[in-house]
Amino acid sequence: MSDPLAALVPDRAALVAHARDTIARGSKSFAAASRLFDRTTRERVWLLYAWCRACDDIADEQDLGGELGTTPGDDPAERLAQIRRLTDLAMAGLPTGNPSFDALGVVARECGLTCAMAEDVIDGFALDARDWSPRCEADLLRYCFHVAGAVGVMMAVVMGVAPDDEDTLDRACDLGLAFQLGNIARDVAEDDRGARCYLPAEWLAEADIPPGEQMRPCYRAALVNVAQRLAALAAAYEASARVGAARLGYRKRWAILAAAGIYGAIARKVAAGGPRVWDRRVYTSDGEKIRRVLRAGLQALGKPGAAPRPKWTRTSLKALASPREA
Repeated sequence: MSDPLAALVPDRAALVAHARDTIARGSKSFAAASRLFDRTTRERVWLLYAWCRACDDIADEQDLGGELGTTPGDDPAERLAQIRRLTDLAMAGLPTGNPSFDALGVVARECGLTCAMAEDVIDGFALDARDWSPRCEADLLRYCFHVAGAVGVMMAVVMGVAPDDEDTLDRACDLGLAFQLGNIARDVAEDDRGARCYLPAEWLAEADIPPGEQMRPCYRAALVNVAQRLAALAAAYEASARVGAARLGYRKRWAILAAAGIYGAIARKVAAGGPRVWDRRVYTSDGEKIRRVLRAGLQALGKPGAAPRPKWTRTSLKALASPREA
């Protein structure tokens, strides 16, 4: 006897097509790097990305990562509850009515992703729902862990890393941390327009930038120093992640190193861009992406250099209070 619920879930091919379109429109950098995976891994990466993108868009009232929403009277807690409800349905193998969440259900079943892994990511949206801002470096990295490092862990499992290979999963988390630190440096102005700030209050105080004043012209030079601090931290995590990437098969290693190069270039551009770098969004051109991909192919043939582990690791960040406990 057929399961009537199964008929309500789009077939895998339709979900893959939806996910491919989502990543093509939502992240040209990651879409370019994902082409280097074998077909099965590529499709699974797309499926997981679609869920991440949908959660982010629901949480921030965005459309594929555009400007942050500011609907009067909107309740962030209700959006967070929607994310949790749809994710719970997907992880239970039930239809959600949303192809991006159905995509999570497919890739979770195929790769053994757990509810705890998904909840680590959702906890980042819980911080945003509370209008949270970091006080110190540890706070900043805890946020980066939830919204990006935890995604790196899920991506690693999708790529075939064993769930008990703690060191490699830590390195995958490090890459997510590097990506998010670069995003924060790039998006200072956009976040400010959305009444958010992910720059640690202690860092701003050390730079003599008053709270909420970071985008004023008179503080731009000091803000560049803060961005350079973010970029340096991102570079340290990227170097650590490259050690873990060396443990993957060649095509997966190539894809990860390409993504690291493309995203790392964004952080470096912000750090070198001067006080007016936030006047327009920093990006990597198609030509730059191609060069980064080709360079990554050569890097994947060699061995990574030694890289010390950063102070804050996945294990130490998970030990901090979660948004549900704080």
